[in-house]
Formats: sequence, C-alpha cells, structure tokens
Amino acid sequence: MGMSLSPDTDAREDRPSEFVEALAKGLAILETFDENHPDMTLSEVAKRVGLSPAAARRSLLTLKALGYVGQEGKRFHLRPKIMALGSSFYFSARIEEVLLPDLRSLVERFGDASSVATLDGHSVIYVAHHSRQRARRAAAVAGAVYPAFATSMGRVLVAAKPDDELADWLDRLEPVPLTSKTCLDKARLRDELMQVRANGYATTVDQLDYGITALAVAVRDTEGNTIAALNTSGYTGLVTPEQLVAERLPELRATASHIASQLSRYPVLATMLRS
Repeated sequence: MGMSLSPDTDAREDRPSEFVEALAKGLAILETFDENHPDMTLSEVAKRVGLSPAAARRSLLTLKALGYVGQEGKRFHLRPKIMALGSSFYFSARIEEVLLPDLRSLVERFGDASSVATLDGHSVIYVAHHSRQRARRAAAVAGAVYPAFATSMGRVLVAAKPDDELADWLDRLEPVPLTSKTCLDKARLRDELMQVRANGYATTVDQLDYGITALAVAVRDTEGNTIAALNTSGYTGLVTPEQLVAERLPELRATASHIASQLSRYPVLATMLRS
C-alpha cells in the first residue's frame, strides 16, 4: 500500500530556479517501486512515474550504473544499496537512541504497536516504529508511506495546519478508497479534522486497512509547533477508539511530551522532522 510520487507531485511554483529535473525524475523512479510493483518493465516505470520511455530509460540506466537498480531481462528492480539512503537518515537522526525507547515503553505497557510519523504533502512517512503484532496488514515500518487522510497520525498533523493551509490541503486532496470504511467525503473529513483539533487527538478505525484501530497525538517542538505525530494502535474488534482514549491517551500524551523534551536535546533531529 505504499505510495509513489512523480516529479510533478509538488507545485511547480514552489521549485527553486536551481531545481534539477533529472534528479527529481530519478528519485521518483526509486519511489515508484513498492510491494505491488517489486519489478517493472521500462514502459511500466515510465507510465507510473509519468515520464516518456526515453527519459525513464536514461534515469533507470543511471541508477543501474550507481548500483541502486538492477535488471533481469526486461524487468528492473531495486538493489539492496537503496537501503543505505534510508539508513543514513536513521543513524544521523539517532532514531534508535531518541525515539525507539519511548515506543518500546508504550508497547511494553499496552502491547500492540506504536509509531512516530511526519507529514509530507498528502502522505505520512513513518520515522520510527515498534510492534508486537504479527498479523498480515498494512506494513507499519520505518520508511513506510501512507495517505495522511486515512491515518490517525496524518489527521493530527493536518489538523495542526493553519486554516488557510488546511483548506488548500483538502482542496488538493484526491482521496481513494482503501477499505469500505475509508472516508472519501471532504466535507466530512474537514469536520473530523476540526474535531481532532478540538480534542487534541485523533482516532481511526479501519480507514487505512482492515483491522487497524489507532489513536494519535501531536509531538511539538520547543515553540509549540507540531512537527510529528505519535500513535498507538491495536486490532479492530479487540480494542475500540473509546478504549484507546480511556486507557492509553494520558500515557500517549506523556510520551509525546517526553519525546519533545528529547528533541530539545537533539536539535538536529527536531530540524529534520520540522522541515
């Protein structure tokens, strides 16, 4: 259920004059491989990224020469070297030291799973994750990318936006059904985001995938700005949103506060999350 971004995903007016189109195309190609598309032909890559076959070929061959992409016959696939890009962030941000201890404590207390994520356009990116869950469902691992509107963490992050930015975000949103319960009505979604803002937390049930009931709160920097979100989740049918709020919300908020205090000691990570 990962999402891929084309070079045209961001508004072109936000691009600096020094913007390197070729680099953007190469990164978009790397992002387009996912669990449903582990290997693709040249034409499949070009179609998914929105490039001409010639442009896609140049980028793929460059990435192949660099060791990030492999080729078997007419099909291209990622190579293990791509993992070095993610690990560079993981270690430089000191995720293991700063974030994971708190996630482990939450999971130790409540079981299930806990994650930290940031907002990237209309997606959330999981920065850290810890879980005891083993069932087959949407993979919540560090680096996973999911539609923000369908996740508790995404709703917390979007609800923190100023009114004008939130309205623009909703206007540009193109929701897709992920389950039969996914909210696709923008007016209803806006109402729910307003409720999230009023409550200071978000809950979701089977919005992203069947079996996921989640609760999320904001992680704020020293100036009070929301820079990330923290969640706890369990299996739908075993927990309800009301149970999560009653049993886990105080501890979740306390953990978010502790993470915020940790970030004040590691300003580089706070800057990474904020930007």
